[in-house]
Amino acid sequence: MPKRILVIEDDPDIAELVKLVLETVDFAVDTVLDPLKAVEAAKNDVPDAILLDLSMPRLDGWEVFKLLKKVPQLSSVPIAFLTAKSDSFDEMVGLHVMNADGYITKPFGKQELIDKTTELVSKVKK
Repeated sequence: MPKRILVIEDDPDIAELVKLVLETVDFAVDTVLDPLKAVEAAKNDVPDAILLDLSMPRLDGWEVFKLLKKVPQLSSVPIAFLTAKSDSFDEMVGLHVMNADGYITKPFGKQELIDKTTELVSKVKK
């Protein structure tokens, strides 16, 4: 059974690109464009891993991350930030302060996205 990835990304073109790339290596990918609907979508169908954009309208990725981690059935789901914020400070905050499981910067290459998502899925807690 393929691993399920939830992509939370407000840009429909990027969300579709991520979906197409990851589906080429047999991930099952769902996308949510509205950060306010992201937590509910994840609760309704718990994914194996989440790729989460940081810069979104109304609710940024930092806040969505906190909300996801407060939900008991989602607290152990690995999450990687998928972001244009390539500053080392933002990456440090994401990985070491927020305790995200990964950090992927845009623009990303196809193989980089596949490799980092595969690594993220390997962190799935049984």
